Amino acid sequence: MKYILVLAVVAVAIWIWRNNRREEIRAAAPPPRRPPRVAGPEAMVRCAHCGLHLPAADAVSGRGGSYCTPAHRQAAED
Repeated sequence: MKYILVLAVVAVAIWIWRNNRREEIRAAAPPPRRPPRVAGPEAMVRCAHCGLHLPAADAVSGRGGSYCTPAHRQAAED
């Protein structure tokens, strides 16, 4: 009978210890990551010199329209 009581006390102590460890692990775990936001579609423009399509944010503006590089703007305006 004495051994059953000791075994029960040890089992309860192990159960309490394991539950505390699970809570510590959950608290230390980083929150789940959110997927990165994807930017929406961007307007595309055509180079007035060579016809290359590129995003409007990357285009070089000139008198004759949009260009892909400053060299094409200069060549078209000359």
